[in-house]
Amino acid sequence: MSTGETVRSLKYADIIALVMDAEEAFEKQDLQIADLAIREGRGLVFVISKWDLVDNHAQKMRELTDKAKRLLPNARGAPIVTLSGLTGKRVERMMPAVAKVYDDWCARVKTGDLNRWLRFIIERNPPPSVHGKRIKPRYMAQMKARPPTFVLIASRGDQMPEQYKRFLVNGIRDSFDMPGVPIRLFVRQGANPYADKADGRRKQKG
Repeated sequence: MSTGETVRSLKYADIIALVMDAEEAFEKQDLQIADLAIREGRGLVFVISKWDLVDNHAQKMRELTDKAKRLLPNARGAPIVTLSGLTGKRVERMMPAVAKVYDDWCARVKTGDLNRWLRFIIERNPPPSVHGKRIKPRYMAQMKARPPTFVLIASRGDQMPEQYKRFLVNGIRDSFDMPGVPIRLFVRQGANPYADKADGRRKQKG
């Protein structure tokens, strides 16, 4: 391995390329490894090997995409790369996918963009009331990257349902183009102690 290849490998060390057989993908052991990677805050790329043995590529890809979405919702949008280790076909597609996930894993979202998105999203789909009392999101900021981690200041934040938190996480993932990486969201009550402390570069899509 050349010096350049070694440096590149070390750079992407926090991105997990989960290699699976095309006919046995997303079995119990694969799911356990993927879940561990997500809990550890790593990015994920699903690598499907022995693609040369698959007869109907389009159908198999639909099956794999459905399995990934259904069995690993916390890795929503993680890229699926198909290749043949025997023939070397499509192997060149793996590293660009890893590089894209790494960039998303390092992403930072500008505080202004994040709060414009927050206002838009709660106008369209506000948090549910709990015991007849409204939960009012007030402010959001990114605390850190690697993986992208956010804090939301809200009245009655401790009562926010997990389902709504997942809705916000998926909204961040889709709106700011961060598939394949775990996104962490902490909900806090009170004023916004993170004002003027968060800054970054990632722009909202669209």
